[in-house]
Amino acid sequence: MRRHQIRRRLAAAASAVCAATALTTAVPAPAAAETTYPVGDLSTSIRNFFLSPDAVPGANIWSCEPSAEHPRPVVIVHGTTSNFGAAGAMIAPTLANAGYCVYGFNYGETYSSLGHIYGLGDIARSARTMRAFVDRVLAATGAAEVDVIGGSQGGMMPNYYIKRLGGAAKVRTLIALGPTNHGTTLGGLVDLGRSLGVLGLVNGFYHLIGSPAHVQQQEGSDFQKALFADGDTVPGVRYLTIATTHDTTVTPLTNSFLHGGDSTNILLQDLCPNDPVSHSGMSFDGPIMQIISNELGPDEPGFKPECTGYGPNV
Repeated sequence: MRRHQIRRRLAAAASAVCAATALTTAVPAPAAAETTYPVGDLSTSIRNFFLSPDAVPGANIWSCEPSAEHPRPVVIVHGTTSNFGAAGAMIAPTLANAGYCVYGFNYGETYSSLGHIYGLGDIARSARTMRAFVDRVLAATGAAEVDVIGGSQGGMMPNYYIKRLGGAAKVRTLIALGPTNHGTTLGGLVDLGRSLGVLGLVNGFYHLIGSPAHVQQQEGSDFQKALFADGDTVPGVRYLTIATTHDTTVTPLTNSFLHGGDSTNILLQDLCPNDPVSHSGMSFDGPIMQIISNELGPDEPGFKPECTGYGPNV
């Protein structure tokens, strides 16, 4: 073989090696696996209540960018005497693992809160705290609306934000778990207190210890009457309320339900008759978590959850 032919073949081989090397270099490295956040349960909630009252894995990640599949951030609202760390232990990481941007906050702090016990203060003031937080979420994510999930007072208080503070333009869906929407008789104790003429004394004690929210959530309170005097719902917002027959906190349980507009009321035992979950365990109930995911996600209406993973009767 002539020398110039050898040179041409060596040059061609070298060129092929360089091309292969360039191709290898141009291919991006595989993306790192997405973070999977640990999903908590009731014991996690209790631990968070004391040790992590305002933080839950997967929540309040301010760099989170909503996806086309999940365009609205989700805001979790705790109930009376609770905090975000306790209320969001299961819901927040479950939704974060599904690809949602999830957020939560504490509200209703008074001198009785002690850094852990929230949801005590005047409910209108708490709604203003929610307004500021939702505005922060929308500014950080660039979203136009949020979806809200709240339990007990956390399912009722957002109604004040929606109806009185401009929240109707910023909330697409309100999912409420055992909300105190139309107040509670506490198993008849409120009515008994009125009939005996001692309810004023009891309410005075609540104010003394820094918890006007307890008074405002009583059936027939001035706050309740004013909040729903112009109807239960407002146009443009979807409402889903879930109640359980084992609720001994909101009584009668039908006080949880909203009527009119785009509202749906679900009695959990109509779907899962054997589900024993009570008021305080609703944030840890498998069927309820499935209903939440369905309401926020793309599944067709009429989705029936699998009756497994029941929450506790606390």
